[in-house]
Amino acid sequence: MTEENNNSPKRIVRQTFEGKFGVSDNPADHGFGRRPETPDPDAQETRSERREYERSRERKPFGERRFGDRNRRFDRDERRPFSRERFSRDGERKPFNREGAEGENRERNSERSFGERRFGDRDRRFDRDRKRPFDRNGRRPFNRDARRGHRFDDRPDFEENRPIFRQKVETKSVEDDDIIRDEDAVLQFADSAEIAPETASANPPWFRRLLALTTEKGREREGKFIAEGVRVVEEILAKHLDLVQEVLFAGTAKTNENGEEFFEVLPGLVQTKEKVSAAGVHINVVSEDQLKRLSSTVTTQGVIAICRAASLKPDFKASHSILTLVDAVQDPGNLGAIFRTSLGFNSSGIIIGKGSVNPFNPKVVRGSSGTFLRVPFIKDVNLIDAINDLHREGYTIIATDLHGKQSLAEIKPNKLRKVAFLVGNEGAGTDQHLIDISDETVKIPMSSDLESLNVSVAHGILSYEMAKIQKDLD
Repeated sequence: MTEENNNSPKRIVRQTFEGKFGVSDNPADHGFGRRPETPDPDAQETRSERREYERSRERKPFGERRFGDRNRRFDRDERRPFSRERFSRDGERKPFNREGAEGENRERNSERSFGERRFGDRDRRFDRDRKRPFDRNGRRPFNRDARRGHRFDDRPDFEENRPIFRQKVETKSVEDDDIIRDEDAVLQFADSAEIAPETASANPPWFRRLLALTTEKGREREGKFIAEGVRVVEEILAKHLDLVQEVLFAGTAKTNENGEEFFEVLPGLVQTKEKVSAAGVHINVVSEDQLKRLSSTVTTQGVIAICRAASLKPDFKASHSILTLVDAVQDPGNLGAIFRTSLGFNSSGIIIGKGSVNPFNPKVVRGSSGTFLRVPFIKDVNLIDAINDLHREGYTIIATDLHGKQSLAEIKPNKLRKVAFLVGNEGAGTDQHLIDISDETVKIPMSSDLESLNVSVAHGILSYEMAKIQKDLD
């Protein structure tokens, strides 16, 4: 009795454990995942049993099952489980399926153009036949109303309301230096054998030959130059009559008794014409337009002299001499002023280096008032060779330099009997190599507020001081 009572709880425990957890009495059957030989209908399914059961099921294609919905297959014709219900424009509920979506997409795509693509239009393909963002006609369909499609300038108020930016026209007075001549074109026209018949009367051969004198190449080729202005012509007639070949006057067109047209000299030039006639120089009266084409000024004075290019050479053997070496002075007005200053202070001559303006330039002639022919000069000279030659003749080369430490009066008087001043370019100054081979460098005492003087002004001051020093040396 006692033994039976002691064993009964063990059997009860074993049966309970065996029925609940599926443990058998056989040690070989111990382990997880093994089903009991006599399953308990009340026992719960284990984790491993659930896995084995799922593996045994037939594998379904992708997209036909969803998590948590094993027994339900994904039907493409049914409404998608994870989506909001769609409603039509009339308020009617629409299923979200492929056929409905494609149909609605086609409906929407037919109403909007390219460029209005919205989020979610994945199935829409790019159609090359549709209108592109920039088609060949230059139309831009990127707008809310794609069917309208307009050009950039199709708006009616585009021209009226757009801002207009215009550059202010500069009013600039035309000076003499602003007149530019195409020398090659002028020479080609002057040398042309045939010209248009309608312009033959206004451009006869003799007039075209005169047009060549308005260019540098034409003056060198013909050996002539143009002297313009009443005062200049009278100066050359008085001092260099042998060089004047012809004088042209501007006149107004008249008709004689026989119906022939001629030009009568302008009333203000009658007196000058009488002087030219008295000197025995040939006179030719032309139209104002023809004379203006030969002139280098904006407002011509109505008289031009055609002269032979000639000059006197400086005398380097004189005991007292003042020469001027011109280094690359390109302004015709400055060179003309240097000629006038040299004449005013009894200069022995001017040596014009290469790179300087031609002394027969009409502006140089006008700037010197026609007096340049009274000053001996030579042109197109290598100044290094000229300085060496002057050294052999006993000349003292004096260069003007901003960094000079002495004035002209501080140089020893015995060096100032034969002097050659070296003046340089208006902007760059005198070549440094020429300054180095010079004998003396001087500066003009002046206020520190001014950096430098004009080349013709500086030359005038030095010429005046040197004229006084040489006068005291006598």
